[in-house]
Amino acid sequence: MILNIDFQKITDLFTRAHRDGRDFLYEHETYGLLKNSGAESIPMVNFLAKGSRPSNEALNSMPGHRVVLKIVSPTIVHKTEVKGVRIVDKQPGKIRSTWRKMMDEVPEHYAQWIEKNRTIAPSAYGNLDPDRLVAAIDADIRGVLMCQFMPPDSDAFGNELIVSLRRTREFGMILTAGLGGTDTELYARRFKNGKAVVSASPEMIDGDGFLGLFKQTIAYEKLAGKTRGQSRIVSDSQLLECFSSFLEMGRYFSPLNLDAPFVIDELEVNPFAFTDYQMVPLDGLCRFSKPCNRPVSRPVQKIHNLLHPKRIALIGVSATKMNFGRIILRNILSCGFDREAVTIVRPGEDQIDGVPCVDSLADLPGKVDLFVVAIAAEHLPDLIDQILDLDCANSVMLIPGGLGEKKGGEHRARLIREKISKAHLSGNGGPVFLGANCMGVVSHPGRYDTIFIPEEKLPKKRGGSRKKAAFISQSGAFIITRMSKVPVFDPAYVISIGNQNDLTAGDLVDHIKDLDEIEVIAIYMEGFNDLDGLALCRAIRAAVKNGKEVIFYKAGRTPEGQSATSGHTASLAGDYMVCHSCIGQAGAMVANSFTQFEDLFTLSVSLHGKKIDGNRLAAVSGAGFEAVGMADSIQGEDYGMVMAGFNPETQERLTRLIREGGLDTLVDVKNPMDINPSADDRLHVDVVRAIAQDSGVDAVVVGLDPLSPCIHSLPEGVRKGESLTAKTGIATLMAKAVAAIEKPVLGVVDAGRRFDPMVDLLEQGGVPVFRSSDRAVSALAKYMGCRLYIQKLF
Repeated sequence: MILNIDFQKITDLFTRAHRDGRDFLYEHETYGLLKNSGAESIPMVNFLAKGSRPSNEALNSMPGHRVVLKIVSPTIVHKTEVKGVRIVDKQPGKIRSTWRKMMDEVPEHYAQWIEKNRTIAPSAYGNLDPDRLVAAIDADIRGVLMCQFMPPDSDAFGNELIVSLRRTREFGMILTAGLGGTDTELYARRFKNGKAVVSASPEMIDGDGFLGLFKQTIAYEKLAGKTRGQSRIVSDSQLLECFSSFLEMGRYFSPLNLDAPFVIDELEVNPFAFTDYQMVPLDGLCRFSKPCNRPVSRPVQKIHNLLHPKRIALIGVSATKMNFGRIILRNILSCGFDREAVTIVRPGEDQIDGVPCVDSLADLPGKVDLFVVAIAAEHLPDLIDQILDLDCANSVMLIPGGLGEKKGGEHRARLIREKISKAHLSGNGGPVFLGANCMGVVSHPGRYDTIFIPEEKLPKKRGGSRKKAAFISQSGAFIITRMSKVPVFDPAYVISIGNQNDLTAGDLVDHIKDLDEIEVIAIYMEGFNDLDGLALCRAIRAAVKNGKEVIFYKAGRTPEGQSATSGHTASLAGDYMVCHSCIGQAGAMVANSFTQFEDLFTLSVSLHGKKIDGNRLAAVSGAGFEAVGMADSIQGEDYGMVMAGFNPETQERLTRLIREGGLDTLVDVKNPMDINPSADDRLHVDVVRAIAQDSGVDAVVVGLDPLSPCIHSLPEGVRKGESLTAKTGIATLMAKAVAAIEKPVLGVVDAGRRFDPMVDLLEQGGVPVFRSSDRAVSALAKYMGCRLYIQKLF
């Protein structure tokens, strides 16, 4: 699409405002920006400055019989709430009288609003008493904007559109579009995520892609005339042109554009109304700033040294007690890391646990790949100076906390970041730093473990095969609790990133994406450094393009605070919503809860090699409630499946199997299928095989009926004639069947702890097992939906 954006004229608007001491455009200037961005239908406007005396001719200059008068002030954004918008007949006398009334009344109304909303009032007004507050508001009012009145084609709900660009700290520029008007925040709260508004990064999407997202909203259904009693009022090509223009401006006036003369902090049109197939902006605001320095790049190639070190050094190891450093040392050695390739910095000691000690960093026997720091935070600035001056390590792991996450540590954290950034500007870039407040790293390929939890409290599997997964977490506690309670959490790499004083989640994902031995990357995040959310999105997109699956959970869902001088967009698309949207659009499976995070991880490591061609589910169980429960769980807020229909060959085969099992008088062939508690192990497995061969079925969830007297679900010796490991038992037969089936097959064991051995044996055999049918189906629906989305990306 050819866009007619005059970037120079838009820059000129910013330049004039900047020279005027402003970091914002007045509404009429914003209309000028929109005109230069290619917008077709800009209303005529006439700025009536405070104290001016416009002629009758000027007041009669607008077409039509009515005009709109709007208060102009740098502090009043939501004008309607303070009666700062009036529609009047186009008569000079009427316009003048309304103008004078607004100049008197608006300061009073705004002062009353501020008294009720002090926490979000402009900081410039502070705690002024009522009289001084009114005077300050009045002093800030610049005049009134007289606008052409353009009646919309429809006043029905949903026929206004908000479109905005907003600069976010973590993700850079974000485009948002959706239901507009004065109730736009209400719509966003009341409708499901992605139904009232959608958001995306201009760096990750084009106009066609954004229009595709927007088509999933209620706003599009209304504008396109897809609801009862309404007709289309805007074409797809108009929407595409609008979105493409905003995206292009978002890429040009961006903190990522090194040549950007200015950065758009916020550009919002709310609403676009529609008159005779014209998109008409009825209100607009724009804030901008001068570009600032971009973050210093890190020598991320040294992540290899961090994850696969040949030599390790430690500081903070006690010779007399089991402190964190000593636990770390023992965990490193228990992984089989070469004892002779480990050195401890400990003055006055020859060796600890058979590992040699040196008195200082200067005495280290050469440059180490990984230096583990387990000393108190107050000693870190001096230690980091020594590390950098001696250039004695390629990577440094900072275990101590108190650097930014705790009040009072901000100064020390800032000082350390400055030291590290300065080193990155040097010839070899200095070392990379992981942490601080790092719980540690487990690298099975690197044969080491620095997580400072004793083996007795957190037993870890040493040696043997690992899950082909990497687990990156900002919370060390989240790592160890998952590893403790969820057996499937046995990744090849477990990495606690802590405060991200240097290395970030994006850096690590960008490195791991190229590791052939990794198929799944799980990420838990609490916050991002500047622009690191976008960096993570790019790394995720590259990872899924390389065939990886990425599971993501973001903690912290409280809507971001908004000031009275911000637009609607901050409340419409707050921090969590933007993160959820951008990470999901990049290709990650975004979990909405800890439980869902665990479930998606389980499915990713189990089903990575399975084919997914659609979202048609077949459900089987010997319990009627379970079969129905599976069917009831196929739809969620952000996922959905359909129940598959069996083809005639499958119907015939299932009928034969049921008849041969003597259950034809009890069981109907349908989906979901209740095969009755009398079905034995082999019948369960044969039914699953038959259904999985149906071309109209994409996945199977089967209840394994552990309480049935006909199923081998207990260890040998517990019940006469029953053995969990029997060759004809369901655990053995199902594992063989699932290994041969290309489609996803999930088992459900909805029973108590007595059947934990059954679950363990099935999972060891490669069968993903859930303890309830609804959880199994909802997790599978989310997983398959994400897999199908990734396939569309590439």
